[in-house]
Amino acid sequence: MSSPVHPVDPTPPPRGTPGAVHPVDESRPLGRILLFGVQHVLVMAATPISAIFLMSATLRLGPGITVDLLSAALLLSGIGSLVQSLGPWKFGPRLPFVMLPGGAPLILFMAIAQQHGLRTATGAVLLTAAFTFLVLPLFARLLRFFPPLVIGTMIVIVGVNLVKVGALLVTGPPGAPGFGDPARLGLAFATIGLIVLFTRLLRGILRQLAVLLGLAGGTALAFALGQVHLDAALSGGLIGVPRPLPFGAPVFDVLAALPLMLYSLASMAEATGQTVINAEAVGKDIDVRSDVPRTVRGDALTSLLGGCFGLPLMVTSGENIGIVRVTGVRSRYVTAAAGVVLVVLGFLTPVARAISVMPSAVVGGAAMVVFAVITVLGVQMLHRARLEDHTSMVTCAVALALGLLPILVPGVYAGFPSGVRILLESGVAVGAFVAAVLNVVFHHLGRRDEAVPARPAEAPGPAAHV
Repeated sequence: MSSPVHPVDPTPPPRGTPGAVHPVDESRPLGRILLFGVQHVLVMAATPISAIFLMSATLRLGPGITVDLLSAALLLSGIGSLVQSLGPWKFGPRLPFVMLPGGAPLILFMAIAQQHGLRTATGAVLLTAAFTFLVLPLFARLLRFFPPLVIGTMIVIVGVNLVKVGALLVTGPPGAPGFGDPARLGLAFATIGLIVLFTRLLRGILRQLAVLLGLAGGTALAFALGQVHLDAALSGGLIGVPRPLPFGAPVFDVLAALPLMLYSLASMAEATGQTVINAEAVGKDIDVRSDVPRTVRGDALTSLLGGCFGLPLMVTSGENIGIVRVTGVRSRYVTAAAGVVLVVLGFLTPVARAISVMPSAVVGGAAMVVFAVITVLGVQMLHRARLEDHTSMVTCAVALALGLLPILVPGVYAGFPSGVRILLESGVAVGAFVAAVLNVVFHHLGRRDEAVPARPAEAPGPAAHV
């Protein structure tokens, strides 16, 4: 019986064993797969919904276009999840991944739209997707400069940033009316408490659904307290079909797209870390040189399709990796089922509206637990990076300091030019870049001054061959 709070067995079935199926490739009964898939969707759905609502409010879009974009975001999230999970041809690493819009790509999209117009922003997404395909062969040659020291540092920053995202769902932005409302905090803590309670008391499949049950229990509590309003979920039509090019024909301006294209390089580094940590979470032996490019191709393909529907760049989400680790369910068919659910939701507008009714404090409380698991995974990876070596410790410390700075002190780069500020405010990109550069300086240029003490033998994780 698997425990969601203990590491999964990292040892894959021996190669060549007749009939051996790795847990990541294991098919489960359809009903269970759908339940686990719905769990992923409920935890992740707040991201595309909030991303589109933020985009709509910032760019002052009409309600019709907002509905189209929301349907497109759910639809493309589903298609991207299917691509990454099932891995057709050379696209997708065949790992349990979910794809979402949001984060830095959304901010960059809105900045381009405000400065150059929505049609230029759409063109920037399409140019960036094409740029990713072009530079991927060169990037693949540089993957040897991303050892566990670099990737582990980056994953810790990703996890901390995501915990902050989940926390802001609970508290609201600082300075906004109702920031830190005790009722919202209480609802989030109650949701977390329910997840812990279900994890402790339940067994088998019910324990693996602890996050889903916590979300359901938190929503029920919010409804009883009068914090859930169903009016929005019951209004509107039944079927919504996303509209291609909702802003009109794209305008291709390379200079306007440059910040987004530069960010795509950092996104590739982030995809590297997420692919490796996902493989760690499911205990699968991967080849970084072939599997990471498959992840990046899946990102680029989904972004290319999303750009045709007016969406910002779509990125592989590290958020669902926490769910995989919490539940212990490693099958990629679960996230494929989540992809199917998202595709269906992209056409069924009442269901999408019903998900949006779920209180953000409930979603945020569950998300904080799931996202914190990602930070723990990064710490576990750093444990194998031989931090007793002084140069490795300095590399990790400096990268964490500079990567966490814009996360912990928002607005620290407000005095910089807008183009530079957008790049510096991506803590994950800064942390990855600094860790990679320092790793090259200390470990690849010239001789190292100190001998690295041998680490005592320990159970190895899945090999990520570089």
